[in-house]
Amino acid sequence: MENKNEHDRIDALEKIMGVQFADRNLLALALVHSSYLNENPDDFPESNERLEFLGDALIGLVAAHRLYGDYPDVPEGGLTAMRSSLVRGDTLAEVARSLNLGSHLLMGLGEDAGGGRERPSNLAAAFEAVVGAILLDRGNRAARAFVLRAFSGRLEALKRDTVVTNPKSMLQELVQGRHLDAPTYRIVDETGQDHARGFTAEVTVDGRVLGRGAGHRKAAAEQEAAREALKTLDREG
Repeated sequence: MENKNEHDRIDALEKIMGVQFADRNLLALALVHSSYLNENPDDFPESNERLEFLGDALIGLVAAHRLYGDYPDVPEGGLTAMRSSLVRGDTLAEVARSLNLGSHLLMGLGEDAGGGRERPSNLAAAFEAVVGAILLDRGNRAARAFVLRAFSGRLEALKRDTVVTNPKSMLQELVQGRHLDAPTYRIVDETGQDHARGFTAEVTVDGRVLGRGAGHRKAAAEQEAAREALKTLDREG
């Protein structure tokens, strides 16, 4: 049973989110960091980690579905980079901040004192857990609508960003989001005469060749190599 402080806390968050829960216990559970459960094992049956798992899966699907419809001319590799820019932890943490989720989290004293309410990983996890809670409580349509509202500004920004038509820029964005070394390119083969020259390029990330591409100009070959690297990273998750 909710006490007054808990009732007020959940009320305030529902208003910010624009979602009213039938089972408010699900929203409360979405805000339980594992450190709180360690110190208060009898308050909740579990932390928000299982809801986080569920929300993460839905967010990725909603982003992929929206981008697929919005960018019919962008190939797989480009869509992969765009989706990554939306669902990476830093972006989810920004969304969580816009909803003031940090102030609503329940966490252990040590985690709280150590800046846990502003830690990007905690905020991203909380947002994913909230999405999972909405999915269970209100269903798929409401959860999808909530995710799209939360990402509306970022989806509009993508439409203004020329990176969507440039595989090399997309790859740069993706590896930065995954905290990998910057891509490096090299021409590994040249064929043909001057009037019909062909080039083959390789792109390397973190010491691994992730893609090869061919073209009649070095720049075109590098773009194709970047496109293949995006596909490789998408398969690897």
